[in-house]
Amino acid sequence: MEERQAGGREVFPINRNWLYGGELLVEDATAPEFDDSAFARVTLPHTNRLLPWHGFDDKDYQFVSIYRRHFTPPPGLRGRRVFVDFAGVMTAATVWLNGARLGEHRGGYTPFSFELTDHLDPDGENLLAVEVDSTERDDIPPFGGRIDYLTFGGIYREVALRAVAPVFIANVFAKPVDALADSRRVEVRAFLDGLRRADAPQGPLTLEAELRDGGRVLATARRTVAAEDAGADGALDLTLADLGDVALWDLDSPRLYEVVVRLLDGEAAIDEYATRIGFREARFTPEGFFLNGRRVKLRGLNRHQTFPFVGGAMPARPQRRDALILKEELACNMVRTSHYPQSPHFLDACDELGLLVFEEIPGWQHIGDAGWQDLALRDVEAMIRRDWNHPAIVLWGVRINESRDDRDFYARTNALARVLDDSRQTGGVRNFFDSELLEDVFTINDFNPAELRAPNHPRYFNTEFVGHMFPTKHGDNVERVQEHVLRHATVHDQLGLDDRYAGGLGWCAFDYNTHADFGSGDRVCYHGVCDIFRIAKPAAGFYASQRDPAAGIVLEPAFGWALGDRSGGGGPGVGVICSNCDRLKLYIGDELVDEIAPDRERFGHLPYPPFVSDKLVGLWGQPWRDLRIEGYLDGELVAERRLAADGVDRGFYATPDDAELIGDGSDATRVVLRVTDAFDNPRPFATGAIALALEGPGEIVGDNPFALVGGVGAVWVRARERPGLIRLRATHPVLGTQTVEIAVRPAPPEAC
Repeated sequence: MEERQAGGREVFPINRNWLYGGELLVEDATAPEFDDSAFARVTLPHTNRLLPWHGFDDKDYQFVSIYRRHFTPPPGLRGRRVFVDFAGVMTAATVWLNGARLGEHRGGYTPFSFELTDHLDPDGENLLAVEVDSTERDDIPPFGGRIDYLTFGGIYREVALRAVAPVFIANVFAKPVDALADSRRVEVRAFLDGLRRADAPQGPLTLEAELRDGGRVLATARRTVAAEDAGADGALDLTLADLGDVALWDLDSPRLYEVVVRLLDGEAAIDEYATRIGFREARFTPEGFFLNGRRVKLRGLNRHQTFPFVGGAMPARPQRRDALILKEELACNMVRTSHYPQSPHFLDACDELGLLVFEEIPGWQHIGDAGWQDLALRDVEAMIRRDWNHPAIVLWGVRINESRDDRDFYARTNALARVLDDSRQTGGVRNFFDSELLEDVFTINDFNPAELRAPNHPRYFNTEFVGHMFPTKHGDNVERVQEHVLRHATVHDQLGLDDRYAGGLGWCAFDYNTHADFGSGDRVCYHGVCDIFRIAKPAAGFYASQRDPAAGIVLEPAFGWALGDRSGGGGPGVGVICSNCDRLKLYIGDELVDEIAPDRERFGHLPYPPFVSDKLVGLWGQPWRDLRIEGYLDGELVAERRLAADGVDRGFYATPDDAELIGDGSDATRVVLRVTDAFDNPRPFATGAIALALEGPGEIVGDNPFALVGGVGAVWVRARERPGLIRLRATHPVLGTQTVEIAVRPAPPEAC
């Protein structure tokens, strides 16, 4: 979609009509005269190779590839500066315009730009060429050692052209200060580019900032711009004060405001930059974590940004959906972007939903040489400069995950973070206690919860637990599945023992692809409380059950209903049920077999402890009957679940996350496939190869046919570049066909 901002700045997305040559085989593929007629036409975000969801060789995407984009600029660019902005390319990108090499960017997780002005033909056709190196290069973080995740390849985030005046606003840091006091204000630092250029305006310039609430201007500040007043990076400061009453950004009411900064030549705006902010105070203290003056026990999960089939190359909608799953489905109040800066779309959704974020730099245990460390410092700076206006982010991760101590290196990363942003604390994730604390918060992957030692470490924050210590799949037997639930509950209960514990982030939200050195031997780590398709396992029910009942009643049994799926047979025996009710009644058939309260004896420090019954038994060889669970709150029946005893796959469903997509060639939505019992509960041992057939302006991203795993699975449907109606037919070999309809509405054309 073309973005036109007031004051002369224009941003032109160029995500469509790229030509992809695959693996680079010839040296002149970046030249304008090169014949690219055989290249594939692709839309960004793009993965350099589609892969199965598991069981592949990660070398399959580790190659150098070539992308080309022909374009004729929109009119009116003469006298202006033009840049190309890449949101992310994995792993290194060398960029040419019309045969002129503009430079190389190393690193796949942070944005970068090149100025095109001197090599651009403003009236004719131009050729942008990008050589993408997706190999695991030892000179680029996170590589150099062995890492427990895959990076994949391609131009996997968006690209745009940006046209600006000779002097323009390169960035804005709008920092709320004293958010809880009457003296609350916004300290605005604008970074100007071009003040000392020969073609800069000769008259005085003015910098103006506004705080806006929708169409209402709450405060304004102005100052005269002089080149000698700006810092070496072009920084100039203004303060927005006398704000009156503003609403705080909080977990349940994430109120956002807009700061608009304009650069004026006389009364004419020559540039405008807008960003969103939120007013909140977030501090890790020796007494725990406080948000807006009240103690909050952090409860969340880690997230990898990768998806099945395409790695990181998912557009905005699925990236945002992950934040929604974490906040709304799993009732988390925090997420860690393990182990790198993640999609801006995901972070935008965290801002809007009230999901706190701990964001960290790329890396996994290994610290490289001096050049490698310099790139890591650049990652610290790029991460903070990109994301410093997100109110959801409350902690900068400035240490390589689980790395050894390195005083000189980490003194530099901490100092840089504090210079760039003194409003947030720093953390550095380690996996051993006798570690030097240079950061503000003692963030540690503590997989031995019985040995929590927070009193010896002020500002203790547990950033990983369970995970690789107990990988769990949908189809595991009842004992393992329930133990997975209990392990997550146990750690969070222990974190509730002492107010000084800030809280914890379980490992992890979603199963993810990894190297052969890790995981279960099929390139997947089954560490998530949801699977790789974002479909909940029983452990997800524990997180969901910790929400206030006013926000929704949860009643999730952590077992399948079978007579002989545990050691010794006889039904689940001990059954774990995750719920925020205050009492449950359990019936086998029509017989009331148990009435139970939350297990506060074992889990006395959780808001809503799991329920545990030892009455879910039967006799081998005797009839097995349906289970009914009734949930009560203050004596009132508020929820009911039934589990079928017949052991029959009864239902088959294909359910899309969204009923409408934009026809831009990249917008996509997940379609969940599942087999259920008679009461719509998952059938964890169900199988079936689901045959998929699609009609209309879309395509399937995923396996076809799709073989169910643990009775569930998913594919994504991506819209093509035209409107219409997508019909996806999913056929189970026994249970029939489900039809999904997704409307595709027109997308605005790209301007070039």
